[in-house]
Amino acid sequence: MTDAPSYGFDTLQIHAGARPDPATGARQVPIYQTTAYVFRDAEHAAALFNLQEVGYIYSRLTNPTVAALQERVATLEGGVGAVCCSSGHAAQIMALFPLMGPGLNVVVSTRLYGGSVTQFSQTIKRFGWTAKFVDIDDTDAVKAAIDDDTRAIFCESIANPGGHIADLDALSAIADAAGLPLIVDNTSATPYLCKPIEHGATLVVHSMTKYLTGNGTVTGGCVVDSGKFDWAASGKFPSLSEPEPAYHGLKFAETFGPLAFTFHGIAIGLRDLGMTLNPQAAHYTLMGIETLSLRMERHVQNAEKIAAWLETHDAVEAVTYAGLDSSPYKERKARLCPKGGGGLFTIALKGGYDACVRFVDALELFSHVANLGDTRSLVIHSASTTHRQLTPEQQKAAGASPNVVRLSIGIEDARDLIADLDQALAKASA
Repeated sequence: MTDAPSYGFDTLQIHAGARPDPATGARQVPIYQTTAYVFRDAEHAAALFNLQEVGYIYSRLTNPTVAALQERVATLEGGVGAVCCSSGHAAQIMALFPLMGPGLNVVVSTRLYGGSVTQFSQTIKRFGWTAKFVDIDDTDAVKAAIDDDTRAIFCESIANPGGHIADLDALSAIADAAGLPLIVDNTSATPYLCKPIEHGATLVVHSMTKYLTGNGTVTGGCVVDSGKFDWAASGKFPSLSEPEPAYHGLKFAETFGPLAFTFHGIAIGLRDLGMTLNPQAAHYTLMGIETLSLRMERHVQNAEKIAAWLETHDAVEAVTYAGLDSSPYKERKARLCPKGGGGLFTIALKGGYDACVRFVDALELFSHVANLGDTRSLVIHSASTTHRQLTPEQQKAAGASPNVVRLSIGIEDARDLIADLDQALAKASA
């Protein structure tokens, strides 16, 4: 596509990255189910392996179906490039990999998905990295956590599970002052509701498993590069600014400019970590993104109706939805997510842990699964599942206390969903 920025979101979600197949004229992006690609000649092969020419070598690195998806997500987010990988968790490691090293740290929001808390608090220690968890709303705490060994700030735009909206403008100002990249997980918001790069984010990560695919069929992750960060300015990011031994001293920042992070993610990250997205999964996600705006509008409409109804229910102690007039994040929603606060939030039940368990078991339309962002409405009791491995203090900080249930509102008829919630709340309170 030419002059892509002039097109609207609804057009880009269908056309970005997609071109008729030159060999067959196929209009939908084909599934290129191949491991390798034939080189024109020895000189062509050498140029590809030496990063002197862009093309396809081996599907651990690059694949035409995956490349179409990378272009589409990068376009929707307003980035210069993207790297797709096997899952959202893989995307988080891929985002940090070029930035970190033994003894270095990342400042991380306490309001994260439970698996992310575990990844940052436990797993990354095996690389010699550490995470400093802070209340991302406390800007003084964020500033105080940054030291000479800090290499990034990480948060979620709309937090899972509580629906909390991070003040990206304030966080990007802190990151800029410290010469650090701001990494934003935009899974719950999607680029339809929030554009983190427009608010100063350096990198945007996604679990494409959720709203981007939208139908609960495949896992996938993506890292979008804003192209706006100067990786060579401070000397803190040698993987990107200094000579790379594996490519005869090539400097990614010098050679690829705004696309330095993207090329490093493919040429080093996917090459050595191997967190590859398979082309079939990429195909499903491409098809899902074609209806992203339509689905997100319905997710938001339903969430607003249901959250407002739940807020008045006698069995409900609190509702965390940012789209409510009573939400403390109402101003941030208007500024950062003007099209709505998403389809994800939590409710606290007056009956505590036992009431939550009865409530989840009594639901009929809502599916009890460890996922979110599906067309179907989903429910989970985070404290006993996704956040079970956390301490009570960590659960509370993440918005997943024992009396809290997470709801992912789907695109069904809102009246049917309310009826299901009503009967389940009655049984939970009995």
